[in-house]
Amino acid sequence: MEEEMKGKPAPDFTLPASNGENISLSDFKGKNVIVYFYPKDMTPGCTTEACDFRDHTDEFKQYNTEIIGISPDPIEKHQTFIDKHGLPFLLLADEDKEAAEAFGVWQLKRNFGKESMGIVRSTFIINKNGTIVEEWKNVKVKNHVEETLAYIKENL
Repeated sequence: MEEEMKGKPAPDFTLPASNGENISLSDFKGKNVIVYFYPKDMTPGCTTEACDFRDHTDEFKQYNTEIIGISPDPIEKHQTFIDKHGLPFLLLADEDKEAAEAFGVWQLKRNFGKESMGIVRSTFIINKNGTIVEEWKNVKVKNHVEETLAYIKENL
């Protein structure tokens, strides 16, 4: 059974980021953080989701909220993705799936009758005290970013 993380302290992690630094979740104490896990750079759903977050970044910033995207892709691939789509937020490379496992989003997936391990598209909102206050698993990309923003406007 999948464990809900809402109400729990967010697992800290340190991962290589697209700005060339190692970034830890704890670096953002005092801000709200959206951590979104996605399967793969340059794929249609992931591109749509990243561009939706991009298009709302200024609104999130008004609510003291940073956006971090995480996938198992290497930094070089993230950089190409950022450059191609003008993404203004950090993408982190979770090549060892350390953060994905800590957040419970590295799972067995079924696709066209095949089973394989992969990222379950998920979003977590972490408040300025480091607590997960909302989570979405198996995210459907359409209108998801708007839903995330609405939650932040109403609750944080």
